[in-house]
Amino acid sequence: MAASKKKADNGILASVHRTAIGLSKAGLVDKATMREFDALCLTPVEPMTPDEIRALREREQVSQPVFAHYLNVRKDAVSKWERGEKRPDGPSLKLLNLVKARGLASIA
Repeated sequence: MAASKKKADNGILASVHRTAIGLSKAGLVDKATMREFDALCLTPVEPMTPDEIRALREREQVSQPVFAHYLNVRKDAVSKWERGEKRPDGPSLKLLNLVKARGLASIA
């Protein structure tokens, strides 16, 4: 139920965003309001545990070196994330969240 509600919410939000884009092009929505709509549509960036990162990589059926290549990081970084020695942040965490939401093909 939660997954279908999330998909429905995403569909509604996407429809509202498309409408806002149209209104913006027509000059009926200002740039500040449009930035707010754009921010709402961004994939949320949430911290990930070592087990979640490992499970994500295994779900995508890739090795650590291949996963690292997709994320544009060193293989050692993925290994340390999965062991809990370091935590991903910045662009790496954003990419991990995108892969979690949309699959590895979304960043290929």
